[in-house]
Amino acid sequence: MHAVKTPLAALLIGLAAIVTVACSDNGGSAGATSTTLAQQSAPDPSSTEMPVLDQIPLAIAALEVELGGPQRYFEINATVKLVNLFVALNDGAIAQPWVFVGGELSSREGQTASGGTFAATGLDFDPTLVLGNVIEQLPGALLDSFYIHGDGQGHLLYGVLLTSAQGGGLDVVLGPKGEVKSVDPVN
Repeated sequence: MHAVKTPLAALLIGLAAIVTVACSDNGGSAGATSTTLAQQSAPDPSSTEMPVLDQIPLAIAALEVELGGPQRYFEINATVKLVNLFVALNDGAIAQPWVFVGGELSSREGQTASGGTFAATGLDFDPTLVLGNVIEQLPGALLDSFYIHGDGQGHLLYGVLLTSAQGGGLDVVLGPKGEVKSVDPVN
């Protein structure tokens, strides 16, 4: 058994254990089964795939050229293969999803939405630092996606959704230089 070396790692292991216990009850229904992130197998510790943070500025630039200027966004997120951009249309009443992969944009029809929005000019995260604490303190964690949200009060929220080496799903909210602000289990 490995010793826990950092406070973040200890917190995340504890949360993963809570998620596992909390999700283990099937609600008393005969024959009911459910699968949660905590019950899935742990990620491959040799995996080094990272969300494509370097593609976020390229995706924003391509989208803003396509749409004729700066946009407001509900969310931008990056996985290991692509960037998703959720553009706020009609004063934030509609969210139109766009995908940037391989240098190409595609979109779908927008849907009714609400929530905080932000402009790309407000992005202040450091792509070389923002995931550093999580990577250092949780070796072997699978970083599923990095996200940016508007909080509705004019601030940006950065975070990463991950699957810990212990198998639990976590949402880690980060500051622009990787400082950990909160950790929540994902069911």
